[in-house]
Amino acid sequence: MNKKYSYFDHDADIGILGRGKSLEEAFESAAVAMFAIMADIDLLQCDEWIEIGFEEEDNEFALIEWLNTLLALAHMKHLVLGKFELHREGNSWRGKAWGDTWRKDLERGTEVKGATLTMLSVEEKEDHWEARCVVDV
Repeated sequence: MNKKYSYFDHDADIGILGRGKSLEEAFESAAVAMFAIMADIDLLQCDEWIEIGFEEEDNEFALIEWLNTLLALAHMKHLVLGKFELHREGNSWRGKAWGDTWRKDLERGTEVKGATLTMLSVEEKEDHWEARCVVDV
């Protein structure tokens, strides 16, 4: 497991793949992959933050809920996010995300409209977790 996230080809949209030692870490990596499509997240100061919470028992639907809620909150608050933390207790998910308000020196990449059910998969591999889906761009 060399990189925490990667991309895979899809006809019209972009496939994202997050990896981690835990399920939560794989979800965090998927969020990084998604926001890295929209901006160079290495340039972020990450001094703004948001909190997120939701209930979901299905891991695959939880991934979609996590990604789409992050997108919605970032859009409402005019943020680009780059750092994520997620915790799960049973069906209860609680997380935080850090980023910056969009500013002139942040070049906008491709806008992500949402995470979809296309190619949705959350799997525990031999030594790590993988969380994948296609995002609508």
